[in-house]
Amino acid sequence: MLAQSLLETQTLRQQSELNHVAIIMDGNRRWAKSRLLPTAAGHKAGVDALTQLVRYCGEIYLPALTVYAFSTENWRRDTDEVSTLMNLFVQALAREIDALHENQVQLRFIGDLSGLPEAVAAALHAGAERTQFNTGLRFQVAINYGGRNEIIRAANKALASGNGLTEEMLEQHLDTAGLPPVDLLIRPGGECRISNFLLWQVAYSELWLTDTLWPEFTPTVFAEAIAAYADRKRRFGK
Repeated sequence: MLAQSLLETQTLRQQSELNHVAIIMDGNRRWAKSRLLPTAAGHKAGVDALTQLVRYCGEIYLPALTVYAFSTENWRRDTDEVSTLMNLFVQALAREIDALHENQVQLRFIGDLSGLPEAVAAALHAGAERTQFNTGLRFQVAINYGGRNEIIRAANKALASGNGLTEEMLEQHLDTAGLPPVDLLIRPGGECRISNFLLWQVAYSELWLTDTLWPEFTPTVFAEAIAAYADRKRRFGK
């Protein structure tokens, strides 16, 4: 049954020309709270869900996946929680980098990485450098990322080039330059907002919302999102 479901999802993805999925990973803290667990347990469960999903994306040959891990606004959270998250990023990368590399995943980190602790930034850079020539899933993790911040950074780079500011020039300097457009934006956790994520890139993306909290977001739920996307007719304003 699982193999059949995988094949069906793979076919739907290809037929619907779904090439780039973006996900706002929401609900870790609420998942932990509902189980009387510490917040850190929710974030760890969220990493496990992401690991499983990345593997599944490779199995259905999805070209690109971008996930929202830590926003520019998340620094306002409790200091202990932020520290836990930073350590978790480094630990998860160290644990998964071999498997990512073996499965030809090209790992990239987007956002203002200069604002991260030096050790964290160094670990992320090393992981991205190791996988930069891989030819499988292009997997972007947004850390210290904000959509408005990205547009400002891209605009400044475009203006500094001296070639004027056009849509084409701006896109060349976005963190996601070189990736296919975002076709589908998924938000688990029951919220109905974009939360400053990929503001430029999701201008014409399809949205799919679910009450499922991120730690419970399984490949089965992802397959439901792909099936829903395949049933839609994209018009792009026409």
